[in-house]
Amino acid sequence: MQIKFTKMHGLGNDFVVVDATGTLKDWHPGAKEASFLQDRHFGIGADQLLLLYPSDKADLRMAIFNADGSEVEMCGNGIRCCALFARRRGLVSKDDMTIETPAGIMRPVIVGSEVRVDMGAPRISGVAAAPPEGLDLPPMTCVSMGNPHAVFFVPDAESFPVAEWGPKVERHPMFPNRTNVEFVQVMDRKAVRMRVWERGAGITMACGTGSCATYVAAILNGFVDATGKVILDGGTLTVNWEGEGKSVFMTGPATEVFNGEISL
Repeated sequence: MQIKFTKMHGLGNDFVVVDATGTLKDWHPGAKEASFLQDRHFGIGADQLLLLYPSDKADLRMAIFNADGSEVEMCGNGIRCCALFARRRGLVSKDDMTIETPAGIMRPVIVGSEVRVDMGAPRISGVAAAPPEGLDLPPMTCVSMGNPHAVFFVPDAESFPVAEWGPKVERHPMFPNRTNVEFVQVMDRKAVRMRVWERGAGITMACGTGSCATYVAAILNGFVDATGKVILDGGTLTVNWEGEGKSVFMTGPATEVFNGEISL
């Protein structure tokens, strides 16, 4: 089986993007196939595999697989890349589009060199709550952007041992479906510095849903204003949230790297 793909990234969070609207519309990769395609030694190399399918609810449907082969609900950097991919290849004929995901229908809009996404309203399950039992961490704020996030505010994000604490939180029994984990330093009223441990992928250079969850958590804790920057290892995203019941808007770049074909 030959798979045509495009390698893309959003601030260094990298993806294998596949057009599955045609001959591949009935193909749903298994965990081993998805993991192989993302393997940096034996496959293409990526944090996530993204497939675009036809949809009867939106312009397109996006399926998302982590590097370990697990299928997940949403990817913020990934949907910006998929929006640009779809527009350039004529899968959609307009700059504003709807993309169905397991987390709901998202609404990306291409604005110049960036993509702005209506990520929907967040769901908040705990603000400044006790950390997971047995872990010596500061209080956490739990936010869902269609996928789960545990946000911890720390004095110095740069030096924080993300690789040590990230997997412990991700797989803690209090998160039966595992969770994404963000360690965040508040810089000022309009900026936070975030480092992330992604569920099923480990440390990545950026996380779009994590940036949204982080900024929502910072607003809920009274640290920042309604619009500001989330500074990531790979660059910066702009996030806006006007409060309870309102959508979170995320704006940032999407970059196409190369095209190729691989055998499965």
